[in-house]
Amino acid sequence: MTVGPGTSRDGLHTLGRWPADRARIDPGHVAVVDRGVPLDYAGLHHRVESMVERLRTAGLGRGDRVATLVGNSAGHVVLLFACARLGAALAPLSWRSTTAELARQLDTVDPVLLVAEDETADLARAAGDGARTPVPTAYLGSLDGEGHVPQVRPGPGPDGPVEDEDPLLVVLTSGSGSAPRAAVLSHRACFWTNLSLSRTVELTAGDVVLAVLPQFHVGAWNVQPLLALWTGATVVLERSFDAGRVLALVAEHRVTTMMGVPTHYLLMAEHRSFATADLTSLRSAVVGGAPMPAPLLRTYHERGVALTQGYGLTEAGPNVLCLPPHEATARAGWAGVPYPHVDVDLVDPATGRRVEGAGTGELVVRGPGLFSGCLDDPEASARALREGWLATGDVATRDDEGYLRIVDRLKNIFISGGENVAPAEVEGVLRRHPAVHEAAVAGIPHERWGEVGVAVVEPRPGVPTDETELLEHCRRELAAFKVPARIHLVREVPLVAVGKVDRPAVRRLVAELDGRADARPAGERAAEGRP
Repeated sequence: MTVGPGTSRDGLHTLGRWPADRARIDPGHVAVVDRGVPLDYAGLHHRVESMVERLRTAGLGRGDRVATLVGNSAGHVVLLFACARLGAALAPLSWRSTTAELARQLDTVDPVLLVAEDETADLARAAGDGARTPVPTAYLGSLDGEGHVPQVRPGPGPDGPVEDEDPLLVVLTSGSGSAPRAAVLSHRACFWTNLSLSRTVELTAGDVVLAVLPQFHVGAWNVQPLLALWTGATVVLERSFDAGRVLALVAEHRVTTMMGVPTHYLLMAEHRSFATADLTSLRSAVVGGAPMPAPLLRTYHERGVALTQGYGLTEAGPNVLCLPPHEATARAGWAGVPYPHVDVDLVDPATGRRVEGAGTGELVVRGPGLFSGCLDDPEASARALREGWLATGDVATRDDEGYLRIVDRLKNIFISGGENVAPAEVEGVLRRHPAVHEAAVAGIPHERWGEVGVAVVEPRPGVPTDETELLEHCRRELAAFKVPARIHLVREVPLVAVGKVDRPAVRRLVAELDGRADARPAGERAAEGRP
């Protein structure tokens, strides 16, 4: 496995001691609120130490991996820190996956133990039995209490001092393109990622963080929750996203900050209680996953909530770029500038040469927060890490002041009449139409132009529209070669777990819809045929 840049091996940056440190400083302060039940820092430390002994007795130790199928919970937090103390790695898997998908993920992760809870017990057993090597299953409550824990090897597990480069998190990538891979994040990577976040989105012991992202995403750990537990703040864990409940929790717990994707903030803004919700405590919020539309930014700014737009990816820990609140409105749609301790650059995809000054190219990232590589996949690691730089696969544009805007995934771009078209740019234009709730675009083969774009649009309830109106909207804002050849109105645009477009599913949907549609562009099907 390739070791990331800026590394050290002396154990100074390991996370296992964080609960003990906070327990000494402020033992009675609430660390986590799990479904209304508070856990203070003394209690968190005690539960971590108890779980360390139960895991060690079961034969787990340094270098092992523990997979989980559990929802956001205090017990999951305890398990992460117990793994950190042992030098083991937590591999949180998505309970939204199918049994077959989970079996393949277990083959990739190769854990010594799979941890489930009551809600996922059947899924965990079926996935564990379906893996190439059957994986023993334990219940989170048993690890965190007095129940049975299966013995994974005779006697205590591998021991030794935990080092900075020891893996802490093994995170499956979202799989929106190719098959998911297991990204290894070391203690070093998590330490520096949280340190850089603290220099931009500061947290203190007086903060209350609302965590709504599922903990099988890296952002559910490294975008605020771990930083909160490092600085002694309180984390309110929510197992699923419900806009009305989130608004109520902000008022109930006096939440000061949170992180979500634009879809979360849109659903909150559209909720019937938004106008009267008490948001006076919510001083800031972090946005990730996609750019925040300007009208939605203004909605929150009018309520006094400062929004920090961000860009990141699992392999970078995930934090790469941020757009401070004071720039949010003027630079809506931009991802911003690098976080502290992060370097970025642009590379011409065709020549591999560095792009000087303003321009467009593949975004590459360097810094101590990078992942160590893909688990047991040296070829994928070598493709991602090139001479210390992480090749993101994202195309970005940089202006004269050094601000960056993500254009699209390199692999999503299609060529129409010799011109590059980024689906994300077209989707952004479609989403700005008041009748559009969600949109996605895919390139399909075309005899004359090589490829053309076809869009699927999920209309906003109660706002009538049709293909002709949406195409006219696109023509007003886009060059002719970027305008979709066709637009299909659909009940739902396929998305992956974090609200991003599911590209393979969109391509399949477009192929299915186009198979029974007139292949000529609307409004011009009797004319030149050019979108």
